[in-house]
Amino acid sequence: MRVTAFMDVPGQDNLPPLTRLEKYAFSENTFNRQIIARGLLDIFRDFSNNEEDFLTVMEIVVRLSEDAEPTVRTELMEQIPPIAIFLQENRSNFPVVLSEYLIPIVVRYLTDPNHQVRKSTQEVLLILLEQDLIFQHDVENTVCPILLQLSALDSDDEYKAEAVSIICKMASMLSKSTVEHLLLPRFCELCGDRKLFQVRKVCAANFGDICHAVGQEATEKFLIPKFFELCSDAVWGMRKACAECFTAVSHSSSPEVRRTQLSPLFIRLVSDPCRWVRQAAFQSLGPFISTFANPSRADLYLGEDGALSIWPLTQDVDSGFASGSPTPSSGGSTSSASLTSSTKPVQMEPELPEEGTSAKTSNLSPVSSSDGLMENPVESSVLAGAELTRLSPEASAFSKLSDIHDLPVSSHPGSDSWACPGNAEDLFSDFLYWRTPLPDISEDLELFLSEAGPQEDDCGRPKTVHNSCVARSEIQKVLESLQEHMLNDPDVQAQVQVLSAALRAAQLDSVNETESKPTAGLNEVSISDPSSASDNQITLSASSSHNELSVARILQSTDPGEPRNGTSDHLEMAQRQDPTPLEENKSKLQDIIPQPLLDQYVSMTDPARAQTVDTDIATHCAYSLPGVALTLGRQNWHCLKDTYETLASDVQWKVRRTLAFSIHELAVILGDQLTAADLVPIFNGFLKDLDEVRIGVLKHLYDFLKLLHEDKRRDYLYQLQEFVVTDNSRNWRFRYELAEQLILILDLYSPNDVYDYLMHIALKLCADKVSEVRWISFKLVVAILQKFYSNSESALGLNFINELIIRFRHCSKWVGRQAFAFICQAVVSKECIPVDQFVEHLLPSLLSLASDPVPNVRVLLAKALRQVLLEKAYFRNAGNPHLEVVEETILALQSDRDQDVSFFATLEPKRRNIIDTTVLEKQN
Repeated sequence: MRVTAFMDVPGQDNLPPLTRLEKYAFSENTFNRQIIARGLLDIFRDFSNNEEDFLTVMEIVVRLSEDAEPTVRTELMEQIPPIAIFLQENRSNFPVVLSEYLIPIVVRYLTDPNHQVRKSTQEVLLILLEQDLIFQHDVENTVCPILLQLSALDSDDEYKAEAVSIICKMASMLSKSTVEHLLLPRFCELCGDRKLFQVRKVCAANFGDICHAVGQEATEKFLIPKFFELCSDAVWGMRKACAECFTAVSHSSSPEVRRTQLSPLFIRLVSDPCRWVRQAAFQSLGPFISTFANPSRADLYLGEDGALSIWPLTQDVDSGFASGSPTPSSGGSTSSASLTSSTKPVQMEPELPEEGTSAKTSNLSPVSSSDGLMENPVESSVLAGAELTRLSPEASAFSKLSDIHDLPVSSHPGSDSWACPGNAEDLFSDFLYWRTPLPDISEDLELFLSEAGPQEDDCGRPKTVHNSCVARSEIQKVLESLQEHMLNDPDVQAQVQVLSAALRAAQLDSVNETESKPTAGLNEVSISDPSSASDNQITLSASSSHNELSVARILQSTDPGEPRNGTSDHLEMAQRQDPTPLEENKSKLQDIIPQPLLDQYVSMTDPARAQTVDTDIATHCAYSLPGVALTLGRQNWHCLKDTYETLASDVQWKVRRTLAFSIHELAVILGDQLTAADLVPIFNGFLKDLDEVRIGVLKHLYDFLKLLHEDKRRDYLYQLQEFVVTDNSRNWRFRYELAEQLILILDLYSPNDVYDYLMHIALKLCADKVSEVRWISFKLVVAILQKFYSNSESALGLNFINELIIRFRHCSKWVGRQAFAFICQAVVSKECIPVDQFVEHLLPSLLSLASDPVPNVRVLLAKALRQVLLEKAYFRNAGNPHLEVVEETILALQSDRDQDVSFFATLEPKRRNIIDTTVLEKQN
């Protein structure tokens, strides 16, 4: 019924329609005016046939828009979108009505004194822009100017806050050029509005949308400086809003800006004094890290359907990896030869400098020569050794023999001493920083060697003994100076352990030197001053090379003016727990994201964070972990492994539930070998967890199992039975999900495994108390039959059919006999078994249900015979010997005493060709 139907009542007056409309539109009764405003769309349709009358109506609408009653103006504004759609559909008849009449009303209402009218107008404006009902010319010359006027710095505060909200929301609906030239300058001004913090908060909340609208170039040129100001705002709400939109801003920035500017800024937000800012920052930390993802390095990409997929291995990728590129293999294992020949340097991220300090990071990255080889051989050697240590014991032994044993290492006091470029743990030490540097004995050693030069062959032993004595004396002096500090400083205790081990090794070497001549298989490590890199060499025993490397770092003097690097803090903290983790510390480094970001993310599992930041911080960490793992790639999984294990054992079930829902995605990221080693134990733990956690594993059970090797996959056959038992028997959706997953899992196992394990689960689910579970289980039974016969396992299929007949056809409950009719109907419909097998083993039992005492069983039998069985070509053949029996059964059902049974036995099956023929006849 039309809203304005009261105007059509005959006999109320003899006025023409337009005059009658004008009478009610300007009536003294407010209700009449509201009704006219509410029924404008019907009025437009009534008068759309005559252009002159239509324009007259439009003039009445314009006059009505000036009504003094706010409710009338609100009703009028709410009708603008449907009227605009009507005009859009009839643009040829009314090309300029929207621009000349309606848009001015919308613009005028943006400054209406009534708040409700302005609010409705703002919503209508966004709807018109979203549906592209406003011409570009009107946007630039009518809408944007009024918004710029309302958002001026000297305008009313209430109007300004509303205008900036509209500007931010409409930015994504306009063209890039319009936003950049008209709205972007004003947005930058509003970001610095110090008069009203609500304006700045709206800008901060919508900063990501503006960045996306203007693109990368304008973002980095104009918006990033303003973003820095908002992140440093005195009002914590502004900083919190910036933390929430940080990921969107990062998406609109280049990798260089993301790494060098946004990362330090984010670390400041994570360390903000306000708890709410820190909470928002930690929630955005994982998504922000994911913006560093590079599909070419992770060998993974998101498909069009949103599923995570693996890049197909090509010849170029294989050849690139063979030449040294860090392409991860599918299994995560690589030969030692390919690793040691890897030439790509590992870029190590420096710690962000604190306020008032400046970090020298130029010497942290290894310098690559023109042909791509690292100029520092120790860096590549140690990194390769660390990688090999993680792979296998054999590789670890190989790294010990090749990385340090065979390579000369340049060392001298100063900023370029023993530490390799990029080895952060060698650049700074709490102990070395404060003590007086040891005296440089290289000149005395050079003088001694020059005097003993002519007698080199005969004096090899005294040289070695002299060097051993010097080393023992220096070590002894340092040990004595450390005794008084040993009890209070764990770092000093670690240093003492290393020095003691080195002292014992040096004493053992001196005993060996006095008993036998030095052999030719010793390694040489050169110790030189800054002016000469390789003039002098002393021999070190291969058996104690690791200890002596540690001793050399302790004895080596360090420039006191050198700033402390943040990455060294991370490594020193790890080294305090383990005194000798040279390769271990190397493996904790990665070059994908700035190291401080990873450190903060890993710290989200710290119980202290839950008290000082957010009680749900571990949940946020678990939620974003697959994205962080995808960003780092499987080659850096070691950086997240401990974090994942901590989350998997968290006391909060919702943290474990989050991991359970995403473990299949993580398995795709890590590959089969890492999955079997690190994820399978956690997966097994989830299987025995609460139902709230198990449902996460169950929903993606097929996705996880298909990634495992066949032998590992078979281990779960017996455990699948545990899903049938739930903590709460009323949780029927759990069993429903199990049946759905089993339908998919059938493809992963052999017919024999299906028969021995999965068939019994299916039969148990078919007897469930909940009908929904039973009906989906019947589909599972049909899928199992199809599995048997498609793999030519007729014997297994026949045994299963006999089991179905015993369990369901001869079931004492009518529900079981009804289930048998449904299974037979689905078997015929899906054609999952040969027809001859069906008519021989299933059809006689199916037809015997015609004498069942329960009408519901006979109804389903009638449906199966009439709508499915007789539609198959086999039974439509006149010479079919089984056709006569089927027709006799149908005739008996047609004369059944139950009306529903006779109805479905008589009902003709629906055929598409009949419908299509009817449509064609109507068209002709």
